[in-house]
Amino acid sequence: MRERKNMSYPAVPFDRSYWVVPGRFLAGCYPGDLDAGVARGKVQGLLDAGIRHVVNLMEETETNWDGEPFAGYREELLQRAGEMEIDVSWARRPIRDMAVPSRGEMTGILNEIDGVITAEKPVYVHCWGGKGRTGTVVGCYLARHAFASGERVLEMIRELRANVPGGGYDSPETERQREMVCSWKIGE
Repeated sequence: MRERKNMSYPAVPFDRSYWVVPGRFLAGCYPGDLDAGVARGKVQGLLDAGIRHVVNLMEETETNWDGEPFAGYREELLQRAGEMEIDVSWARRPIRDMAVPSRGEMTGILNEIDGVITAEKPVYVHCWGGKGRTGTVVGCYLARHAFASGERVLEMIRELRANVPGGGYDSPETERQREMVCSWKIGE
């Protein structure tokens, strides 16, 4: 298994985000907000942290607990990046909240992450809260790349999220999500 103990971690752009691979792979919560100023700050934080590709795991029609749709942030991201003369890309890879994708869909998400990292475009992966769907993707990525396997992957996610507000909550959130992570194989 790969060793992670001596990795230095750059600052995170906002609460509820964490580095999976420092400077290359950031994960966390939805980077938008109903307050436009807060959303601008989060988007600027992503760009300042070097993020050049965003993978949104949320469904397009997803709503919050009050049934309100989520405010989009994609246009703000692209506009700010344009003003800074930065090339940024964005992709939606929806997974139903509290669910797992098919193994083929997960492989596609992991291939996308690997592709942008190989192209030296640091990536931000998020769902709404940054725990369930995001934790599932992070766990499968860690297993694929031999950072850990089985139950040790879940421990590693807890360690990565240790300084995230609410980081003590299970990530991934559901038993099915944890089962997917624990069953993911090196290279899969």
